[in-house]
Amino acid sequence: MEEPKRIEYPPHLKWMLKRALDDPEGFWGEVAQELHWFKPWDKVFEWNYPFFKWFKGGVTNLSYNCVDYHVKKGKGNRAAIIWENGEKETTRVLTYNQLLFEVRRFAAALKALGVKKGDRVTIYLPMIPEAIIAMLATTRIGAIHSVVFGGFGYGALADRIVDAESEIVVTTDAGYRKGKTVPLKGVVDQALKGVKGVRKVIVLKREPEEPPMTRGRDIYWEEALDKGKGTSAEVVPMRSDELAFILYTSGTMAKPKGTVQPHGSYQVYIYAMGKWVYDMRETDVWWSTSDIGWIVGHSYVVYAPLLFGCSTIMYEGVPDYPTPDVWWKVVEKNLVTQMWISPTGARALMKYGDKWPKKHDLSSVRLVVCAGEVLNPPAHEWLQKTVFEDRIPVIDHMWQTESSGPMVGNPYGIAMLPIKPGSATIPLPGIDADIVDDEGKSLPVGAKGNFVVRRPFPGLTPTIWRDKDRYATEYWDRIPRCYYTGDGAIKDADGYIWFLGRVDEVIKIAAHRIGTIEIESALLSHPAVAEAAVVGKPDPMRGEVACAFVVLKPGHQPGDELKDTLRGVVRKTLGPIVVIGNILFVSKVPKTRSGKIMRRLIKAVVTGQSLGDYSTIEDATAIDEVKKAAGEVRK
Repeated sequence: MEEPKRIEYPPHLKWMLKRALDDPEGFWGEVAQELHWFKPWDKVFEWNYPFFKWFKGGVTNLSYNCVDYHVKKGKGNRAAIIWENGEKETTRVLTYNQLLFEVRRFAAALKALGVKKGDRVTIYLPMIPEAIIAMLATTRIGAIHSVVFGGFGYGALADRIVDAESEIVVTTDAGYRKGKTVPLKGVVDQALKGVKGVRKVIVLKREPEEPPMTRGRDIYWEEALDKGKGTSAEVVPMRSDELAFILYTSGTMAKPKGTVQPHGSYQVYIYAMGKWVYDMRETDVWWSTSDIGWIVGHSYVVYAPLLFGCSTIMYEGVPDYPTPDVWWKVVEKNLVTQMWISPTGARALMKYGDKWPKKHDLSSVRLVVCAGEVLNPPAHEWLQKTVFEDRIPVIDHMWQTESSGPMVGNPYGIAMLPIKPGSATIPLPGIDADIVDDEGKSLPVGAKGNFVVRRPFPGLTPTIWRDKDRYATEYWDRIPRCYYTGDGAIKDADGYIWFLGRVDEVIKIAAHRIGTIEIESALLSHPAVAEAAVVGKPDPMRGEVACAFVVLKPGHQPGDELKDTLRGVVRKTLGPIVVIGNILFVSKVPKTRSGKIMRRLIKAVVTGQSLGDYSTIEDATAIDEVKKAAGEVRK
């Protein structure tokens, strides 16, 4: 971490940060007035610890504000969704007028199939426009959607259908990934073998062959639309605190947690952060490369861009197929103005070298943002200096499924602050953040501790679906009267936050706490390293030492000499207190399907513990890689 250098915040930013904490009701009330309400609220905020409500008494509808509102304002001919299929290299565009037409048709279909306000609809679709249509149609009629990532297996899908008690599942016969066809309908059939209560499965047909269909239960998308003809699909006004969706986030050992978001506070928060962090405008061509199965996809592929009335790019495919420049082609072709990339996505492209982005005109882009994991300095430098030639800012920021939008970031849309590579910058307006010990006591500058938020903010999940006790226990009772994020961090003299990874991913070497992210960043600074995953390994002398699993770039060979070199890089960067017990070369490390390294899983293999639930894994063969390498660790 670089030496602290005092930074003066611009006056307007200082005023916003102070006002948001001094007068949260007035502050958030003014933000909410920028959106449409059928009826204004009676009270902005009510908190009966640990449960809270925002905009109590207000009536609105998330889907209406995303689509109908723009059409009624005469902006229906603007492109709403630009769908790019990287696998098939095809494009489809839906204007706001066309999107409204499709949303109304599918909303009528859902109603004709018996879906009522408050019912749950599970959506298991790839990145196709029909996924957004299904989401908006569900919230339009007051039902609650539960989107399940299209890469999940049947067990994870079944768990989520059962917990949500969904009676309707929306799916397709096929998705496409790296040139292969993924039979999603087959996954649904397998998931439903042991599940009761699902009345209808709506199937969108993409392949010429007929998928397996269960008589009486399964119905094609077009048939469902036919059933909806003549059925009213008018918007259902929703109380601010009534739910729009459930989104599951995996637990370590226990069942997945169903975070929830209501119509009112959710849209206010993602709109505010879209404006303050991403500088979103209705004239933008915005591209978040996330999947709709994750919160980033919900908030910044679907809902926030449509709240602003801009064009949102929806991409089906991977970053490096059929060629490693497919993303850069999409940027050039559509004149993308802002781009949201995960650090994993950046590192995946970085390993192919500089020639691929250099083939394309990326001059339309004015901002790049990254989140999901810490944007290590080497990856930041590659995007900032090599890809975008220092012409625009590349900004790291931090948020969670539970927060629905950014919590810590560089407020580019308010006032750009100096970038410190490796730092997520500052807590954003309305986030009452602190670094504390396990008792909730504030820690001084430079001390490693728990990153917490001392009061609710509009984007925070107000509970866990049908499990209030778990919500209180896991989020509010771990550290007294603080929302527990589970992230370790340091605050510097400028108020910048430096995240160290999950609290359980901090290694304690001879009483010195070292974040796994710090060690990984040091390893990534070596030109041979494409990816690094670091966990702690028990050590009788020091308590713990670091164990590093390293993926090399093409053209580099593993060996003892390279191990010694990498140890030297870490020692030089972080000091002699960081002891690496093992450096192990693997071809891949376990990651979730959203691209996060599964350090918990790696540590379980290294220490011989149970692997627990790993239904979110991208490639299960990565576990075999780690297990094979871990044989050396145990020597």
